[in-house]
Amino acid sequence: MSFNLGFDNVKQFLVLALMIVFIVAVMFTEIDFIYKLGIAALVFGIIFMTSLADQAAKQEEESLKRR
Repeated sequence: MSFNLGFDNVKQFLVLALMIVFIVAVMFTEIDFIYKLGIAALVFGIIFMTSLADQAAKQEEESLKRR
């Protein structure tokens, strides 16, 4: 099974670890629903910003290679 988000190995490992922490925090803890929503929003935001930053870095690298 291959799970590739387009990141290098370190970033991909960190995103997967963040997803596992999110699943554990949401499914197996007895915290209020509002806190679970906050954790979900935080994890989604971090993953989204990581992918956005990685894509911007790849585009910058491509534009520097064209020059």
